[in-house]
Amino acid sequence: MATVFETRLIGNIGKDAHVKTMERGIVAVNFPVAHNKNWKDKKSGQMRTKTTWVNCTIWKREGANMRILDFLTRGTLVEILGTPFAKSVQLEDGQMRTEIRLNVSKTNILRPANREDDALTSYYDQEDADDFDNTLDDLAMNSDDFE
Repeated sequence: MATVFETRLIGNIGKDAHVKTMERGIVAVNFPVAHNKNWKDKKSGQMRTKTTWVNCTIWKREGANMRILDFLTRGTLVEILGTPFAKSVQLEDGQMRTEIRLNVSKTNILRPANREDDALTSYYDQEDADDFDNTLDDLAMNSDDFE
């Protein structure tokens, strides 16, 4: 019996994606995504927010279409599907920390960053910021974008 372990993450990109070339012509496109959980503190009545950062990686072959880099910019709201895993890293002070990581299988741009030079400005109407019905199909990435 086959099993599936996939996670859906919706959040904002924290830094522009960067590319790292690995051995054997494999390219890693890395970018962090922030997920915010908001709640009202029962004791104080104040609104609280907890941000969880997830480091995302899209794996490509060297020479593959890198169009995705135009869309993975700081502030962009994205929906990411992928396989999660944890990785331990050693900090400069010697302490160990565990990071949440996601090997990305699919990316959807939900709302581009608010930049004048954004490649998506022709697809996105600022006045209809909450109406994605007409634009999501145009912005959805498929497997051809990652090979």
